[in-house]
This record gives sequence, C-alpha cells and structure tokens, in this order.
Amino acid sequence: MTRMTVADNMVAVLRESGVRRLYGVPGDSLNGLVDALRRSAGIEWIPVRHEEAAALAAGADAALTGRLAVCVGGCGPGSTHLINGLYDAQRNGVPLLAIAAQVPGAEIGGEYFQETHPEESFEECSVYSAVISHPEHAEHIFGMAIRAAVERRGVAVVVVPGEVFLAPADPPSLPVGVQATSPVVRPSDAELRTAAGILDSSSRVTILAGAGCAGARDEVLALAAALQAPIVHTLRGKEILEFDNPYDVGMTGLLGFASGYKAIRDADTILMLGTDFPYRQFLPKRTYIQVDVRGERLGRRADLTLALVGTVRDTVAGLRPLLRAERTSGHLDAACAHYRRARDHLDDRAVADRVPVHPELVARTLSAVAADDAVFTVDAGSPMVWAARSLRMNGKRRLLGSFNHGSMATALPNGIGAKAASSGRQVVAMAGDGGLSLLLGELRTLVQLQLDVKVVVFNDDTPHFADVAAAMGMPSRRVTHVDDLRDAATELLGRDGPALLEVITARQEPAIPPAIAAAQAKGLSLYAIRTILAGRGDELLDLVSTHVARRLLG
Repeated sequence: MTRMTVADNMVAVLRESGVRRLYGVPGDSLNGLVDALRRSAGIEWIPVRHEEAAALAAGADAALTGRLAVCVGGCGPGSTHLINGLYDAQRNGVPLLAIAAQVPGAEIGGEYFQETHPEESFEECSVYSAVISHPEHAEHIFGMAIRAAVERRGVAVVVVPGEVFLAPADPPSLPVGVQATSPVVRPSDAELRTAAGILDSSSRVTILAGAGCAGARDEVLALAAALQAPIVHTLRGKEILEFDNPYDVGMTGLLGFASGYKAIRDADTILMLGTDFPYRQFLPKRTYIQVDVRGERLGRRADLTLALVGTVRDTVAGLRPLLRAERTSGHLDAACAHYRRARDHLDDRAVADRVPVHPELVARTLSAVAADDAVFTVDAGSPMVWAARSLRMNGKRRLLGSFNHGSMATALPNGIGAKAASSGRQVVAMAGDGGLSLLLGELRTLVQLQLDVKVVVFNDDTPHFADVAAAMGMPSRRVTHVDDLRDAATELLGRDGPALLEVITARQEPAIPPAIAAAQAKGLSLYAIRTILAGRGDELLDLVSTHVARRLLG
C-alpha cells in the first residue's frame, strides 16, 4: 500500500472543504502535489500557460461560486507570477488559497537557484501567509490558511518546500474539511437607533450601494422604499441592484452617469451600504452613514457622522423597523427622471452606421443576444467602460472583472475560471486588444481543454486576433462593419466550444465622468471643465466620441 504523503493529506483536506479544481502550471517543485492529485478523485487539475492566469482563473471561480478556490505556483518565478492575480482576488474579497512551492528546505536562505520568499512577497495581498517548514506542521498550518481564506474572504498563502509535499504524513489522520460560518453581524441597538434618528431627520437621503449588498437585495430595496431614496450603485453592485429596481439611478465615479453623481450631490444624507467606493472626489461633504462588515474600511472615503459595523442584510433588517418619519418622493422622483434622461441619451450614443464600429454598440449587441444567465468577464479599460454602461443585468447574469485592482488581461483567465466552475453557463469574455495580447497563450488553454468560452476582442489597434485564434485551432471571425455585428455575435454565441470574435472598434471613445476635477480634466476645453464643475454635467454627453471630442477641443 502506498504510504500517504503530506500532499495526499492536503488534497484530501481540500476535497473535504469543497474544492473541486486547482489551477496552475506544473513544475518540478510541485511534483509531489500534482502526483497526489493524479492519485485522488474529486479534484480536477486545470492547466494554464501562465501562473498569473491561474490566480485570475481561481479568483473568478471563487467569485462565481462563493467557495474557496485554489491556485498553485512552482518555486521562484512560478510563484511570483501569481502575484497580480492574488492582488486581484484580495481586493475583490474572494476566498482563495495559493500554494507556493519553495526550494529545498536545507537551501533556504542561501540564495539558492530560484529562491524567493513568497510569504514575504505576498504579505500585502493576503490575509494569511506561512511556511510549512516541516511535515509535522503541515496539517495545522494548512487548516489555518483555509480557515483564514474562507472567514476573512481573502487570499491565504502557504509556502511548501518541494520535499515536504513528498514526505510521509506521519501519523496519517482523517482529513477534516473547513467550511465557512454564517454569523449574524449587526450594530448595537443604540447605534441602530442613532442611525434611524439621523435618517428620520433628513429630507433627502441617497443610498450608495456596493458589492456588500449581495444577498441583501430585497432588504436594500425595501429600505429605499421606506426612505424614498434613490440608489446609486457601484460597478461591483451593478449585477445586484441595477435590474428591476425603481430606485436605481445609475453609477457615479469615473464610469458613471451624471444622474448618479447628481443624486449624491443633491442629498443631505448619504447611506453607504457595503461599498468601499474609492473616489473621494465624487463624494461631496454631506452627512454620511456607512455600513460595512469590515470595520477597518469605515471612513476611508468620506468623513462619517456614523460608522456601523455589520453585514448589509443584518444591519438593514435591524434598521428599517426603527424608521418613523413620513417621506415625500420629491428627491427620488427628480433623481429617477434625471436618470431616465441620461439613460436615453446614452442609448442614443451608439451610432449605427459607424465604421469602425462604436464599441458601446458591441456591448449592447452582446447583451441583447447572450443567454439570460450568461457570465460576462471584462478587461479593465475600454471593455469595462462599455460593460458597465451597456450590459443589462437581470438577477441571473454575472459580471466579473478587476474592478478594484484594475488589472489588464483578466477577461480571458476569468473566463477560464468561470467556465470551469460553471460548465453549464454561457461565458463571454470581453477582452481589449492590449489585455488579450498580455496573456494570449491562454487561447491555447481554451482549445486544449475545449472550454466553451466565447472571446470578444475590442480591437482598436493593428493585430489580427482572429487569424491568431484560427492558427491555434479556434473558430474565429473578424467584423469591420456594423452591418455584420449582430449576425456575427449570434453565430459566435451559438457555437459549441471555444470561439473568438474580433471587432474593429473606433480608436478613441473616452467616457467623461459626471463630475471632474481640474487634474482629471487635462486636455478638455475650458468650456467643458466649467460646465461640469458648475453642476451641469448632464448637458454634456456621457460618452464623447472622436468627432465630439474634437469639437470640444476646438
């Protein structure tokens, strides 16, 4: 009988903890772990071309399922390649375990070939980081790492010298899985009464809602009804709150609408729910109440009148029955009317006869023809702008991207993780030409694994990605005229297996934010700056196409 190794026990613990996939690139220092996976049932190895893609794919897996996901890296460069994806997962608040191989333990500290120190390199982008320096430590440290990842919803790192993977698990023990707990977390009764008093004394309340509202949609909408408050959602809150929501008035921030900014500017009190919205310049001085389950995030963006630690669901459930004031709908009605005008204006911006194709029209077309439960993954940059403004969510669709870390090249590896985690759902990766170029080899991963991911490239540069995809064995098509767009998108999404659609889009399609500071406004005419600073941002186009930008610049 083969004796159980440390790696065997690790794999068994992962399986008992609900992990079904490991993402990585095999290497000598990982042989013990990969061999343990080969001998075990229930966990699939997902081979990628680059470790950054492994971490990004695992992050998408965790974001889509809500469960722990795992990526691995070999010693030295194999592990350091993980770092961008780990930062992304950490900032997205998803549970991810990174297993980083290390050089032989006896050589650590001597600048051995490929020696690095991931436990130090990854400290900033993790909630837990430790080295398993001896087989006797493995079970304890591994369990603590998993627990830290699932309870703190972040990245945990374990560093393992190659020989420790292969060491006997002595004495062998029954694997014990780690499952996330479900605590009730809300402010004290006194704090809730204080919050209710502030809200009751406010005549114009606006809710700024983010990703922390997941699982609390009904509660947030009921609170908005009680307060007659418009809801401004963040980008990560889009898939939760934008659809079928009579209180929604769009986003604010760099990708937002004038209506979202105006709803905050015109309020006397802003209630921030589950958001760490980063742009302080879009948060004017007002009365702020912030709710977040992580107390260290409170007050980072605005000076708070009241800080409340709790989940959005538990806090709102405790707060709403305490509200007493009768509300009028004037603030809400004005904000919703402004949003309708902004939305209609935006929808008119996708010029139907544009050559090259208007990129917003690409996003709108994908939204129209994609499945009701499609998963969209987006690159930072242009695809994120158009996804934020033009993809329509419905409660079943998901939108994944590097919304906090802002990394390029995430759409394709996020698509790999999303499809591996949810094989029955349609996955559409909206990639920019620059982002796709960075991790182009992952197209071959799609072909090798026959992962049914549809890659749509917003190409405003010169590479011919359709030709590259075809050379890799992937069906592809190139669109240069708007007349061919809808048929091409429909054909793409109707195919079995991976496929790529390349759309030649207008080179310059900047999005003007709804409020702009002088430092942000460099390059615009004085007229445009003064118009927005005067609060008349709705009089400017939310999207400025090349010819309009040229007219503004004179």
